[in-house]
Amino acid sequence: MRLERNTGRRAAIAVLVIAFGVLSLSLIERPESPVAPDSNPANSMGSARLVSVQELPSYADTCLEAPNDGASAIAALQEQASGSGFSLYAVLNQTVHAAQNGGATSEVTRMPVRTIKDSYPIYSSIAVDPERDEVVLQDTNHFSIKVFNRLENTPQNIEAATPKRVILGSKTLNEYNNGLSIDKNGDIYSVAMDTADSVFVFDAEANGDVAPKRRLKTPHRNFQSALDEEKGEIFVTIQYPPKVMVYRMNANGTDAPLRIIEGPKTEIFDAHGIAIDVKRKLMFVGSWGNDSTYTVAGTGTWHPPSITVYPLDAKGDVAPIRKIQGDRTQLNWMGGFSIEPVSGDLYVGNDVNSSILRFKGTDNGNVAPIQVIKGDKTGLNHPASVSVDAKNKEVWVSNMGNSTASAFSLTANGNVAPIRTIRSAPAGRVSLKFGKPQAVAYDSKREEYLVPN
Repeated sequence: MRLERNTGRRAAIAVLVIAFGVLSLSLIERPESPVAPDSNPANSMGSARLVSVQELPSYADTCLEAPNDGASAIAALQEQASGSGFSLYAVLNQTVHAAQNGGATSEVTRMPVRTIKDSYPIYSSIAVDPERDEVVLQDTNHFSIKVFNRLENTPQNIEAATPKRVILGSKTLNEYNNGLSIDKNGDIYSVAMDTADSVFVFDAEANGDVAPKRRLKTPHRNFQSALDEEKGEIFVTIQYPPKVMVYRMNANGTDAPLRIIEGPKTEIFDAHGIAIDVKRKLMFVGSWGNDSTYTVAGTGTWHPPSITVYPLDAKGDVAPIRKIQGDRTQLNWMGGFSIEPVSGDLYVGNDVNSSILRFKGTDNGNVAPIQVIKGDKTGLNHPASVSVDAKNKEVWVSNMGNSTASAFSLTANGNVAPIRTIRSAPAGRVSLKFGKPQAVAYDSKREEYLVPN
Protein backbone atom coordinates (compact mmCIF):
# COMPACT_ATOMS: atom_id res chain seq x y z
CA MET A 1 0.00 0.00 0.00
CA ARG A 2 2.70 2.54 -0.67
CA LEU A 3 2.69 4.02 2.82
CA GLU A 4 6.38 3.90 3.58
CA ARG A 5 7.16 2.23 6.83
CA ASN A 6 8.67 4.32 9.57
CA THR A 7 10.85 3.65 12.56
CA GLY A 8 8.89 5.94 14.82
CA ARG A 9 6.59 8.89 14.95
CA ARG A 10 9.25 11.38 16.04
CA ALA A 11 11.54 10.44 13.19
CA ALA A 12 8.74 11.09 10.69
CA ILE A 13 7.93 14.47 12.23
CA ALA A 14 11.59 15.49 12.28
CA VAL A 15 11.91 14.78 8.56
CA LEU A 16 8.69 16.67 7.85
CA VAL A 17 9.80 19.70 9.83
CA ILE A 18 13.26 19.77 8.27
CA ALA A 19 12.07 19.28 4.69
CA PHE A 20 9.15 21.67 4.75
CA GLY A 21 10.81 24.12 7.12
CA VAL A 22 13.75 24.57 4.78
CA LEU A 23 11.38 24.88 1.83
CA SER A 24 9.27 27.54 3.55
CA LEU A 25 12.35 29.49 4.62
CA SER A 26 13.55 29.61 1.04
CA LEU A 27 10.19 31.01 -0.12
CA ILE A 28 10.01 33.89 2.38
CA GLU A 29 11.35 37.27 1.25
CA ARG A 30 14.15 38.77 3.29
CA PRO A 31 12.25 41.79 4.74
CA GLU A 32 9.68 39.50 6.38
CA SER A 33 12.29 37.76 8.50
CA PRO A 34 11.85 38.02 12.27
CA VAL A 35 15.56 37.27 12.75
CA ALA A 36 17.50 40.11 14.29
CA PRO A 37 19.58 42.15 11.79
CA ASP A 38 23.15 41.09 11.38
CA SER A 39 25.98 43.48 10.75
CA ASN A 40 27.56 41.03 8.33
CA PRO A 41 25.78 41.36 4.93
CA ALA A 42 26.79 37.81 4.04
CA ASN A 43 24.65 36.57 6.89
CA SER A 44 21.30 37.06 5.16
CA MET A 45 18.18 34.93 5.51
CA GLY A 46 18.83 33.71 2.00
CA SER A 47 21.74 31.74 3.40
CA ALA A 48 20.18 30.73 6.71
CA ARG A 49 20.71 27.14 7.69
CA LEU A 50 18.64 24.94 9.95
CA VAL A 51 20.78 23.86 12.86
CA SER A 52 18.28 22.27 15.22
CA VAL A 53 14.67 21.26 15.44
CA GLN A 54 12.36 21.64 18.41
CA GLU A 55 11.22 18.26 19.74
CA LEU A 56 7.52 17.79 19.04
CA PRO A 57 4.88 15.40 20.38
CA SER A 58 3.48 12.64 18.20
CA TYR A 59 1.95 13.73 14.92
CA ALA A 60 -1.59 12.86 16.04
CA ASP A 61 -1.13 14.92 19.22
CA THR A 62 0.34 17.81 17.25
CA CYS A 63 -2.67 17.91 14.93
CA LEU A 64 -5.15 17.74 17.76
CA GLU A 65 -3.46 20.41 19.85
CA ALA A 66 -3.02 22.91 17.01
CA PRO A 67 -4.91 26.22 17.43
CA ASN A 68 -8.45 26.27 16.06
CA ASP A 69 -7.84 29.13 13.64
CA GLY A 70 -9.16 27.67 10.38
CA ALA A 71 -5.71 26.79 9.02
CA SER A 72 -4.77 24.03 11.41
CA ALA A 73 -5.36 20.37 10.83
CA ILE A 74 -7.77 20.02 13.74
CA ALA A 75 -9.90 22.91 12.48
CA ALA A 76 -10.16 21.22 9.11
CA LEU A 77 -11.08 17.95 10.80
CA GLN A 78 -13.80 19.68 12.82
CA GLU A 79 -15.18 21.47 9.78
CA GLN A 80 -16.10 18.22 8.07
CA ALA A 81 -15.83 15.07 10.17
CA SER A 82 -16.59 12.83 7.22
CA GLY A 83 -14.00 14.26 4.85
CA SER A 84 -11.82 17.24 5.56
CA GLY A 85 -8.39 18.02 6.36
CA PHE A 86 -4.98 16.47 6.34
CA SER A 87 -2.43 19.25 6.04
CA LEU A 88 1.11 19.95 7.08
CA TYR A 89 0.24 23.18 8.85
CA ALA A 90 0.17 21.64 12.32
CA VAL A 91 3.78 20.60 11.92
CA LEU A 92 4.98 23.67 10.04
CA ASN A 93 3.43 26.18 12.40
CA GLN A 94 5.96 25.38 15.11
CA THR A 95 8.97 27.32 16.26
CA VAL A 96 12.23 26.02 14.82
CA HIS A 97 15.72 27.28 15.49
CA ALA A 98 17.83 28.62 12.63
CA ALA A 99 21.16 30.41 12.45
CA GLN A 100 22.73 32.60 9.82
CA ASN A 101 26.18 31.57 8.69
CA GLY A 102 28.50 32.48 11.52
CA GLY A 103 25.68 34.21 13.42
CA ALA A 104 23.78 33.48 16.58
CA THR A 105 20.93 31.00 16.67
CA SER A 106 17.52 32.66 16.45
CA GLU A 107 13.96 31.45 16.71
CA VAL A 108 12.01 31.45 13.46
CA THR A 109 8.25 30.96 13.36
CA ARG A 110 6.78 30.83 9.87
CA MET A 111 3.28 30.49 8.55
CA PRO A 112 3.28 28.37 5.38
CA VAL A 113 3.10 30.30 2.12
CA ARG A 114 0.47 27.84 0.97
CA THR A 115 -0.65 24.34 1.91
CA ILE A 116 -0.90 21.26 -0.25
CA LYS A 117 -3.33 18.81 1.27
CA ASP A 118 -5.85 16.15 0.43
CA SER A 119 -9.04 17.17 2.21
CA TYR A 120 -10.90 13.90 1.60
CA PRO A 121 -10.63 10.44 3.15
CA ILE A 122 -8.13 7.81 2.06
CA TYR A 123 -9.69 4.44 2.78
CA SER A 124 -7.03 1.87 3.58
CA SER A 125 -9.29 -0.86 4.94
CA ILE A 126 -12.90 -2.07 5.01
CA ALA A 127 -15.00 -4.49 7.05
CA VAL A 128 -18.69 -5.28 6.56
CA ASP A 129 -21.04 -6.07 9.44
CA PRO A 130 -24.08 -7.73 7.78
CA GLU A 131 -25.86 -8.26 11.10
CA ARG A 132 -25.99 -4.51 11.73
CA ASP A 133 -26.11 -3.54 8.05
CA GLU A 134 -22.97 -1.44 8.41
CA VAL A 135 -19.82 -0.81 6.44
CA VAL A 136 -16.77 0.25 8.47
CA LEU A 137 -13.97 2.17 6.75
CA GLN A 138 -10.51 3.09 8.01
CA ASP A 139 -9.52 6.61 6.94
CA THR A 140 -5.74 7.01 7.18
CA ASN A 141 -5.89 10.62 6.00
CA HIS A 142 -7.88 11.88 8.99
CA PHE A 143 -6.89 9.21 11.52
CA SER A 144 -10.49 8.09 11.85
CA ILE A 145 -12.92 5.20 11.45
CA LYS A 146 -16.14 5.98 9.58
CA VAL A 147 -19.28 3.82 9.77
CA PHE A 148 -21.91 3.90 6.98
CA ASN A 149 -25.21 2.19 6.28
CA ARG A 150 -24.58 -0.91 4.16
CA LEU A 151 -27.28 0.13 1.68
CA GLU A 152 -25.80 3.59 1.14
CA ASN A 153 -25.49 4.39 -2.58
CA THR A 154 -24.27 7.97 -2.94
CA PRO A 155 -26.12 9.89 -5.70
CA GLN A 156 -24.06 11.66 -8.35
CA ASN A 157 -25.33 15.08 -7.29
CA ILE A 158 -24.21 14.62 -3.67
CA GLU A 159 -20.64 15.66 -2.84
CA ALA A 160 -20.10 13.07 -0.12
CA ALA A 161 -22.07 10.49 1.84
CA THR A 162 -22.75 11.21 5.51
CA PRO A 163 -21.51 8.50 7.88
CA LYS A 164 -23.69 7.17 10.72
CA ARG A 165 -20.87 7.86 13.12
CA VAL A 166 -17.16 8.71 13.13
CA ILE A 167 -14.53 7.54 15.61
CA LEU A 168 -12.11 10.48 15.64
CA GLY A 169 -9.96 12.35 18.14
CA SER A 170 -6.90 12.19 20.37
CA LYS A 171 -8.43 9.63 22.77
CA THR A 172 -8.95 7.11 19.94
CA LEU A 173 -5.17 6.81 19.39
CA ASN A 174 -5.89 6.38 15.67
CA GLU A 175 -2.94 7.16 13.44
CA TYR A 176 -1.93 5.20 10.34
CA ASN A 177 -4.32 2.34 11.00
CA ASN A 178 -5.43 -0.51 8.77
CA GLY A 179 -6.53 -4.16 8.84
CA LEU A 180 -10.11 -3.84 10.13
CA SER A 181 -12.01 -6.82 11.52
CA ILE A 182 -15.44 -7.04 13.19
CA ASP A 183 -16.49 -9.76 15.62
CA LYS A 184 -19.98 -11.19 16.26
CA ASN A 185 -20.58 -8.57 18.95
CA GLY A 186 -19.85 -5.79 16.48
CA ASP A 187 -16.59 -4.79 18.16
CA ILE A 188 -14.13 -3.18 15.73
CA TYR A 189 -10.48 -4.32 15.59
CA SER A 190 -8.11 -1.79 13.99
CA VAL A 191 -4.42 -2.45 13.33
CA ALA A 192 -1.90 0.37 13.75
CA MET A 193 0.43 -0.38 10.87
CA ASP A 194 3.08 2.34 11.09
CA THR A 195 3.47 4.23 14.33
CA ALA A 196 1.43 2.99 17.29
CA ASP A 197 2.42 -0.71 17.12
CA SER A 198 -0.89 -1.96 18.49
CA VAL A 199 -4.26 -3.53 17.81
CA PHE A 200 -7.06 -1.25 19.04
CA VAL A 201 -10.51 -2.62 19.87
CA PHE A 202 -13.52 -0.27 19.84
CA ASP A 203 -17.01 -0.97 21.08
CA ALA A 204 -19.64 -1.69 18.42
CA GLU A 205 -21.38 1.63 19.11
CA ALA A 206 -18.22 3.72 19.54
CA ASN A 207 -18.64 7.29 18.30
CA GLY A 208 -16.63 10.49 18.53
CA ASP A 209 -13.47 10.99 20.56
CA VAL A 210 -13.54 7.78 22.60
CA ALA A 211 -10.73 5.59 23.89
CA PRO A 212 -10.47 2.00 22.66
CA LYS A 213 -11.79 -0.61 25.10
CA ARG A 214 -8.54 -2.56 24.68
CA ARG A 215 -5.09 -1.87 23.29
CA LEU A 216 -2.82 -4.81 22.52
CA LYS A 217 0.83 -3.95 22.01
CA THR A 218 2.42 -5.70 19.01
CA PRO A 219 5.66 -5.59 17.04
CA HIS A 220 6.21 -2.74 14.58
CA ARG A 221 4.76 -2.74 11.02
CA ASN A 222 1.42 -4.51 11.37
CA PHE A 223 -0.86 -4.77 8.35
CA GLN A 224 -4.01 -6.92 8.56
CA SER A 225 -5.95 -8.88 11.14
CA ALA A 226 -8.24 -11.93 10.96
CA LEU A 227 -10.48 -13.44 13.64
CA ASP A 228 -11.11 -17.08 14.60
CA GLU A 229 -14.10 -16.65 16.88
CA GLU A 230 -14.53 -20.41 17.41
CA LYS A 231 -11.18 -20.56 19.19
CA GLY A 232 -11.14 -16.93 20.34
CA GLU A 233 -7.97 -15.99 18.45
CA ILE A 234 -6.79 -13.00 16.41
CA PHE A 235 -4.15 -13.31 13.66
CA VAL A 236 -1.99 -10.29 12.79
CA THR A 237 0.55 -9.98 9.97
CA ILE A 238 3.86 -8.19 10.60
CA GLN A 239 5.51 -6.82 7.48
CA TYR A 240 9.14 -6.89 8.66
CA PRO A 241 10.66 -9.00 10.02
CA PRO A 242 7.90 -11.00 8.31
CA LYS A 243 5.71 -13.10 10.56
CA VAL A 244 2.18 -13.89 11.70
CA MET A 245 1.36 -13.29 15.37
CA VAL A 246 -1.55 -15.18 16.95
CA TYR A 247 -3.08 -13.77 20.17
CA ARG A 248 -6.17 -14.38 22.24
CA MET A 249 -8.98 -12.18 20.93
CA ASN A 250 -9.34 -10.57 24.34
CA ALA A 251 -5.60 -10.02 24.75
CA ASN A 252 -4.69 -6.62 26.15
CA GLY A 253 -1.64 -4.55 26.99
CA THR A 254 1.60 -6.51 26.73
CA ASP A 255 0.00 -9.96 26.65
CA ALA A 256 2.22 -12.46 24.85
CA PRO A 257 1.18 -14.19 21.61
CA LEU A 258 -0.09 -17.76 21.71
CA ARG A 259 2.18 -18.67 18.79
CA ILE A 260 4.21 -17.11 15.97
CA ILE A 261 4.68 -18.25 12.36
CA GLU A 262 8.14 -17.07 11.32
CA GLY A 263 11.33 -18.29 9.64
CA PRO A 264 12.93 -19.08 6.28
CA LYS A 265 10.85 -22.22 5.71
CA THR A 266 7.62 -20.20 5.82
CA GLU A 267 8.53 -18.36 2.58
CA ILE A 268 6.86 -15.24 3.96
CA PHE A 269 8.54 -12.10 2.60
CA ASP A 270 7.07 -8.71 3.58
CA ALA A 271 3.76 -10.03 4.95
CA HIS A 272 0.57 -8.10 4.19
CA GLY A 273 -2.86 -9.65 3.66
CA ILE A 274 -4.20 -12.51 5.76
CA ALA A 275 -7.43 -14.52 5.76
CA ILE A 276 -8.45 -17.66 7.63
CA ASP A 277 -10.86 -20.42 6.63
CA VAL A 278 -12.21 -21.72 9.93
CA LYS A 279 -14.28 -24.45 8.26
CA ARG A 280 -11.28 -25.99 6.45
CA LYS A 281 -8.69 -24.97 9.08
CA LEU A 282 -6.52 -22.98 6.65
CA MET A 283 -4.60 -19.71 6.78
CA PHE A 284 -3.71 -17.60 3.69
CA VAL A 285 -0.84 -15.07 3.90
CA GLY A 286 0.15 -12.55 1.24
CA SER A 287 3.78 -11.57 0.64
CA TRP A 288 5.02 -8.63 -1.42
CA GLY A 289 8.41 -10.34 -1.85
CA ASN A 290 10.95 -7.95 -0.27
CA ASP A 291 13.58 -9.83 1.73
CA SER A 292 16.72 -8.78 3.55
CA THR A 293 18.72 -8.93 6.74
CA TYR A 294 18.51 -5.24 7.48
CA THR A 295 21.63 -5.25 9.68
CA VAL A 296 23.77 -6.65 6.85
CA ALA A 297 24.42 -4.49 3.80
CA GLY A 298 23.86 -6.13 0.42
CA THR A 299 21.56 -8.89 1.64
CA GLY A 300 18.42 -7.53 -0.04
CA THR A 301 16.67 -9.88 -2.45
CA TRP A 302 13.28 -9.93 -4.16
CA HIS A 303 10.80 -12.78 -4.60
CA PRO A 304 7.70 -12.68 -6.82
CA PRO A 305 4.57 -11.80 -4.82
CA SER A 306 2.84 -14.85 -3.41
CA ILE A 307 0.00 -16.24 -1.34
CA THR A 308 1.16 -19.02 0.98
CA VAL A 309 -1.23 -21.44 2.69
CA TYR A 310 -0.74 -23.06 6.13
CA PRO A 311 -2.70 -25.16 8.59
CA LEU A 312 -4.70 -22.88 10.88
CA ASP A 313 -2.77 -24.08 13.94
CA ALA A 314 0.66 -23.66 12.31
CA LYS A 315 3.46 -22.29 14.45
CA GLY A 316 7.18 -21.70 14.23
CA ASP A 317 9.28 -22.09 11.09
CA VAL A 318 6.78 -24.16 9.09
CA ALA A 319 6.70 -24.65 5.32
CA PRO A 320 3.50 -23.77 3.43
CA ILE A 321 1.31 -26.61 2.20
CA ARG A 322 0.57 -24.66 -1.00
CA LYS A 323 1.76 -21.47 -2.70
CA ILE A 324 0.10 -19.29 -5.36
CA GLN A 325 2.82 -17.47 -7.27
CA GLY A 326 3.74 -16.51 -10.83
CA ASP A 327 2.88 -14.22 -13.72
CA ARG A 328 -0.54 -15.77 -14.35
CA THR A 329 -1.73 -14.84 -10.85
CA GLN A 330 -1.67 -11.07 -11.66
CA LEU A 331 -0.65 -10.36 -8.05
CA ASN A 332 0.76 -6.84 -7.70
CA TRP A 333 1.23 -5.31 -4.23
CA MET A 334 -1.97 -6.97 -3.07
CA GLY A 335 -3.56 -5.57 0.07
CA GLY A 336 -6.28 -7.11 2.22
CA PHE A 337 -7.74 -10.63 1.86
CA SER A 338 -11.18 -12.06 2.65
CA ILE A 339 -12.59 -15.61 2.55
CA GLU A 340 -16.00 -16.62 1.19
CA PRO A 341 -16.86 -19.18 3.90
CA VAL A 342 -19.12 -21.50 1.88
CA SER A 343 -16.79 -22.13 -1.07
CA GLY A 344 -13.56 -21.37 0.76
CA ASP A 345 -12.51 -19.11 -2.13
CA LEU A 346 -10.13 -16.22 -1.49
CA TYR A 347 -10.82 -12.62 -2.56
CA VAL A 348 -7.81 -10.30 -2.93
CA GLY A 349 -7.61 -6.51 -3.13
CA ASN A 350 -4.97 -6.19 -5.85
CA ASP A 351 -3.82 -2.64 -5.10
CA VAL A 352 -1.41 -1.54 -7.84
CA ASN A 353 -3.24 -3.56 -10.52
CA SER A 354 -6.54 -1.86 -9.50
CA SER A 355 -8.44 -5.13 -9.53
CA ILE A 356 -10.19 -7.65 -7.32
CA LEU A 357 -9.00 -11.23 -7.76
CA ARG A 358 -10.77 -14.42 -6.75
CA PHE A 359 -8.82 -17.66 -6.29
CA LYS A 360 -10.08 -21.11 -5.45
CA GLY A 361 -9.24 -22.10 -1.91
CA THR A 362 -7.46 -25.16 -3.34
CA ASP A 363 -5.34 -23.29 -5.92
CA ASN A 364 -1.61 -24.00 -6.08
CA GLY A 365 1.25 -22.79 -8.24
CA ASN A 366 1.20 -20.33 -11.13
CA VAL A 367 -2.56 -20.22 -11.60
CA ALA A 368 -4.88 -17.56 -12.98
CA PRO A 369 -7.67 -16.22 -10.74
CA ILE A 370 -11.12 -17.63 -11.48
CA GLN A 371 -12.61 -14.10 -11.47
CA VAL A 372 -11.08 -10.69 -12.11
CA ILE A 373 -13.01 -7.46 -11.53
CA LYS A 374 -11.18 -4.72 -13.40
CA GLY A 375 -11.82 -1.85 -15.79
CA ASP A 376 -13.19 1.68 -16.11
CA LYS A 377 -16.78 0.69 -15.23
CA THR A 378 -15.73 -0.79 -11.88
CA GLY A 379 -14.60 2.47 -10.31
CA LEU A 380 -11.65 0.64 -8.76
CA ASN A 381 -8.67 2.86 -7.93
CA HIS A 382 -5.99 1.26 -5.77
CA PRO A 383 -8.34 -1.18 -4.01
CA ALA A 384 -6.41 -1.78 -0.81
CA SER A 385 -8.86 -3.99 1.06
CA VAL A 386 -11.81 -6.34 0.51
CA SER A 387 -14.51 -7.78 2.76
CA VAL A 388 -16.86 -10.63 1.85
CA ASP A 389 -20.48 -10.35 2.98
CA ALA A 390 -21.63 -13.97 2.67
CA LYS A 391 -25.10 -13.19 4.03
CA ASN A 392 -25.91 -10.75 1.20
CA LYS A 393 -23.63 -12.44 -1.37
CA GLU A 394 -21.49 -9.34 -1.91
CA VAL A 395 -17.83 -8.44 -1.81
CA TRP A 396 -16.95 -4.93 -0.67
CA VAL A 397 -13.79 -3.04 -1.58
CA SER A 398 -12.19 0.15 -0.25
CA ASN A 399 -10.43 2.38 -2.78
CA MET A 400 -7.44 4.41 -1.63
CA GLY A 401 -7.37 6.34 -4.91
CA ASN A 402 -10.81 7.99 -4.97
CA SER A 403 -12.32 8.01 -1.45
CA THR A 404 -14.90 5.33 -2.22
CA ALA A 405 -16.08 1.90 -1.14
CA SER A 406 -18.12 -0.30 -3.48
CA ALA A 407 -20.11 -3.51 -3.37
CA PHE A 408 -20.01 -6.13 -6.14
CA SER A 409 -21.84 -9.41 -6.55
CA LEU A 410 -19.76 -12.38 -5.41
CA THR A 411 -20.01 -13.68 -8.98
CA ALA A 412 -19.04 -10.38 -10.66
CA ASN A 413 -16.38 -10.77 -13.33
CA GLY A 414 -14.71 -8.46 -15.83
CA ASN A 415 -15.38 -4.76 -16.41
CA VAL A 416 -18.64 -4.45 -14.47
CA ALA A 417 -20.22 -1.61 -12.52
CA PRO A 418 -20.63 -2.00 -8.76
CA ILE A 419 -24.03 -2.63 -7.19
CA ARG A 420 -23.60 0.33 -4.83
CA THR A 421 -20.91 2.87 -4.00
CA ILE A 422 -20.24 4.88 -0.86
CA ARG A 423 -18.50 8.04 -2.02
CA SER A 424 -16.76 10.47 0.35
CA ALA A 425 -15.53 12.92 -2.28
CA PRO A 426 -17.00 14.61 -5.38
CA ALA A 427 -17.77 12.21 -8.22
CA GLY A 428 -14.78 11.67 -10.49
CA ARG A 429 -12.27 13.09 -8.04
CA VAL A 430 -8.91 11.30 -7.87
CA SER A 431 -7.10 11.32 -4.53
CA LEU A 432 -3.64 12.82 -4.11
CA LYS A 433 -2.91 9.56 -2.31
CA PHE A 434 -0.83 11.31 0.36
CA GLY A 435 -0.12 8.67 2.94
CA LYS A 436 2.73 9.71 5.18
CA PRO A 437 4.87 12.23 3.24
CA GLN A 438 8.35 12.45 4.71
CA ALA A 439 10.13 14.81 2.32
CA VAL A 440 9.49 17.11 -0.62
CA ALA A 441 11.42 18.26 -3.67
CA TYR A 442 10.60 20.72 -6.43
CA ASP A 443 11.20 19.90 -10.10
CA SER A 444 11.65 23.36 -11.66
CA LYS A 445 11.79 22.00 -15.21
CA ARG A 446 8.36 20.34 -14.98
CA GLU A 447 7.07 22.68 -12.25
CA GLU A 448 6.04 19.76 -10.08
CA TYR A 449 6.40 18.86 -6.43
CA LEU A 450 7.75 15.37 -5.72
CA VAL A 451 6.38 13.86 -2.51
CA PRO A 452 7.42 10.31 -1.58
CA ASN A 453 4.82 8.52 0.56
